[in-house]
Amino acid sequence: MGSVVEYKGPKGGYHCGYCDSEEGKVSYGMWAHSLTVRDYQDLIDRGWRRSGKYVYKPVMNQTCCPQYTIRCRSLQFQPSKSHKKVLKKMLKFLAKGEISKGNCEDEPMEPTMEDAVAGDVALINKLDLQCDLKTLQESLESEEKKKGRSAKKAESNDLIQSQHTEEKLGTGEPSHSVEVHTVPKPGKGADLSKPPCRKAKEIRKERKRLKLMQQNPAGKLEGFQAHPEPLFLPKPKSNQPKSLEDLIFESLPENASHKLEVRLVPVSFEDPEFKSSFSQSFSLYVKYQMAIHQDPPDECGKTEFTRFLCSSPLKAENPPNGPDCGYGSFHQQYWLDGKIIAVGVIDILPHCVSSVYLYYDPDYSFLSLGVYSALREIAFTRQLHEKTPQLSYYYMGFYIHSCPKMKYKGHYRPSDLLCPETYVWVPIEQCLSSLENSKYCRFNQDPEAVDEGRSKEPDRLQVYHKKTTMPYGVYRKQQKDPSEEAAVMQYASLVGQACSERMLLFRS
Repeated sequence: MGSVVEYKGPKGGYHCGYCDSEEGKVSYGMWAHSLTVRDYQDLIDRGWRRSGKYVYKPVMNQTCCPQYTIRCRSLQFQPSKSHKKVLKKMLKFLAKGEISKGNCEDEPMEPTMEDAVAGDVALINKLDLQCDLKTLQESLESEEKKKGRSAKKAESNDLIQSQHTEEKLGTGEPSHSVEVHTVPKPGKGADLSKPPCRKAKEIRKERKRLKLMQQNPAGKLEGFQAHPEPLFLPKPKSNQPKSLEDLIFESLPENASHKLEVRLVPVSFEDPEFKSSFSQSFSLYVKYQMAIHQDPPDECGKTEFTRFLCSSPLKAENPPNGPDCGYGSFHQQYWLDGKIIAVGVIDILPHCVSSVYLYYDPDYSFLSLGVYSALREIAFTRQLHEKTPQLSYYYMGFYIHSCPKMKYKGHYRPSDLLCPETYVWVPIEQCLSSLENSKYCRFNQDPEAVDEGRSKEPDRLQVYHKKTTMPYGVYRKQQKDPSEEAAVMQYASLVGQACSERMLLFRS
């Protein structure tokens, strides 16, 4: 079955967890009965984001805290000094059991669950009860049998596309990375005009060599080898910094104190590994929500956990040119000495790994698991890229410049923000000065640029009505309510022409 969505329209005037405004948050929403990974990739590239099966898009020029989609260019990513500290801290803990003292604050990929689902848990629960996917799926399948398999085959062949045209020249994204070398300020770095500092031990060794060389000019020295070049020159060192993978997968001693294993598990109760670890994963979620977000027990029950983190509209897809694990929703479980200490909920899509949520054992906060898991997910994206070249980005959800707690996502560089008007990617460095002056910004500097993916032919939009699929042009003739046309046109403008033609808009 392809994508089937039920548009719910705009919702405003509710609590914002970022600025604590009681009624400043505004967003559009739709319930996704099912989504192909291709359609969801296109939706997040237009500012949408899912929580469970609810897909929402902030009304950027109205909401109190504009939320900009952010992605990291994982292939060019280099860990910062603070990132390296987190990785070294983990290695010391695994190797020797050392627990580093100091700042243990973490960086979760998202705030509280309530904020992540547009602040209305009751609405999501109500929608989940109202939407009978089984009945809808049966009627759609019977219709598909009548039409044959030709359309399905064509869709499968077109599943993996080349990178979007807006990711080419002229979109605000540089065609190549540029390294800028600056001269360090006094007291802020090494003076490159002077020879590098040398250790006293090395100096003593060379003095000994010189003395022995004077005593034995033939160069036959016990324990030393004569060198044709001057002995006082330091041994050349590679200037190449360690890669992210070198830092993460540095070898541990055989007698290491701890063992960490990362397992990728499909989000499906039909998967034996997911099913067998469900109870432990759920207990960890409850512990995290209560300790980190101070949620009462009745707000983090098994039903809520399942709906928000185990129920996904994405259907698993395994095309031959895709990654070995396939596309869809997954839990990346971090097992320490045989128990789960963290779970990263991710979606693997045609062009990216998208981070959905992270929960972890508060007892291990000293390991900065929010940062560590993000770095592991970037490395995982790079690993998937080796088999699937078009998959090269790591989406971190929303960047909220007006919320200090959410600005850390801009530290994973190089990264881009999505222009909320033209839906092109712009390097974050080019956006920050504008965001300092205004919460809401159009990042595309070309005043003539428009949304290239906008809805241009609304009559081609696909509608599912009374167990029948039809173009909107046909459906419109059957409707008399003027508000219906306004709602459908709003939906079309938000999802764009391509998605409106592929996805079925369910209308009762």
